[in-house]
Amino acid sequence: MILAPSPNFDERPGTADHLVLHYTGMQSCAAAVARLCDPVAKVSSHYVVDEDGTVYALVGEEKRAWHAGVSYWRGIRGLNDRSVGIEIVIPGHEWGYRAFPEAQMLAVRDLCLGILGRWPGIEARNVVGHSDIAPDRKQDPGELFPWAWLAGQGVGVWTDAMAAPGDMMEDLAAIGYDTGLPEDVVARAFQRHFLPGHVTGEADAETAGRAAGLKQLLLGRLDL
Repeated sequence: MILAPSPNFDERPGTADHLVLHYTGMQSCAAAVARLCDPVAKVSSHYVVDEDGTVYALVGEEKRAWHAGVSYWRGIRGLNDRSVGIEIVIPGHEWGYRAFPEAQMLAVRDLCLGILGRWPGIEARNVVGHSDIAPDRKQDPGELFPWAWLAGQGVGVWTDAMAAPGDMMEDLAAIGYDTGLPEDVVARAFQRHFLPGHVTGEADAETAGRAAGLKQLLLGRLDL
């Protein structure tokens, strides 16, 4: 791990009970770290993970980094207050979005498992992407991010289950999404995470069925 201290942080008002994963959306790791350490930019994260698996530590986990912005999950707003943020180096949709390398994902897994061990209040269902908590502004880490694999490694939650479709927006609200936003915006964010081959923004039977399946899983697994 390489120390790259950022001045962009302040005191965390409480504990951390969320883990937020981002992509940098920039053309290089150096550019991303420089921006996250630039006091003028007023943005930061706790960690950056390069494509070769190198991890940069920018802000201590006990401090509040500035990565989530205007955000919402499970009734909570302003998730900088109570989250650890990881920026994962990848060009993003504007610069030639591509699959995340194996070495990088292994490093992300190990980093996440360490964070979860240090912050036992982070439930699996609170391991989220930036697009989950800010779906009207963000699309990262995107539909190529291997959420299913990561959940299989013990980080986050995943299901392939489909259930009888109910009220999709009610189910998405129960999962954690801000359903005060337009339906297509929320549906697309859910699809990026849980139906990555079906990012349409449509409230169709497949999306509603997966939302119902995930809701049932969450209701039936209190440890999530």
